Amino acid sequence: MHTALIEAAERLSQAQAIGQPCKPVRELIARAQVEENAADPVALAYAVQQHNTRLAREQGRRQVGFKVGLTSRSVQQQLGVNQPDFGVLFADMAVGDGLPIAVDAVLQPKVEAEIALVLAHDLDHERHTLADLIRATAFALPAIEVVGSRIANWDIRLEDTIADNASSGCFVLGSRPVTLEALDLVRCGMKMTLRGEPVSVGAGAACLDNPLNAAVWLADTMASFGEPLRAGDILLSGALGPMVPAAAGDIFHAEIQGLGGVTAAFAKPQ
Repeated sequence: MHTALIEAAERLSQAQAIGQPCKPVRELIARAQVEENAADPVALAYAVQQHNTRLAREQGRRQVGFKVGLTSRSVQQQLGVNQPDFGVLFADMAVGDGLPIAVDAVLQPKVEAEIALVLAHDLDHERHTLADLIRATAFALPAIEVVGSRIANWDIRLEDTIADNASSGCFVLGSRPVTLEALDLVRCGMKMTLRGEPVSVGAGAACLDNPLNAAVWLADTMASFGEPLRAGDILLSGALGPMVPAAAGDIFHAEIQGLGGVTAAFAKPQ
């Protein structure tokens, strides 16, 4: 692995360790691209992500699934891309419904409401269909993802967010599983409130027109990386509405039609 990519990975992990956001890493990825005569900076950004993922596993962190990012068409246009990205979920990123989230757990936190899918079967084909995803999904849950950036002021481009584990922070799952036949994943409405006041609204269609489209993309992508989705994996399929900045003491509640609610509560400073 190119030394510039290792430096990028270390810059991001150090930012998390000391709780201090860092400079973007795109210039390091660009340096590696030039020196390695590489055609695809996105592949190099994923190499940075995978380096830190491998270290996390070696440190004993348990991988439990994946998140899909950049599922909003407007955000894709903002970053100049035409497809989503992914990040890795670990067990220590999961927070119980309504339990306090430590104020220093996520750098520069923002929240977004999502539909989580939990798999009952592996997805290890080269290409997958919606039917494959439906058959493999055990149930869905309402979720709030707390995204965060190790990069100061969210000054990110595509390579930065991919390298930074798709700007993952932590996530909260609801506790009432619902099977897919009981849901309208496209038309289900979402409303997220902060202390009872609406701050984000949306619907399933905001996530690549259907959250299952995001899941199909993820299944195909992970198969191409040689790490297919497995039974038991949690898939955060992407935002149903705009992200909202979070601060200590904030309590967010998301209601998704047909799925029920989930609460993300940010602890007040001690």
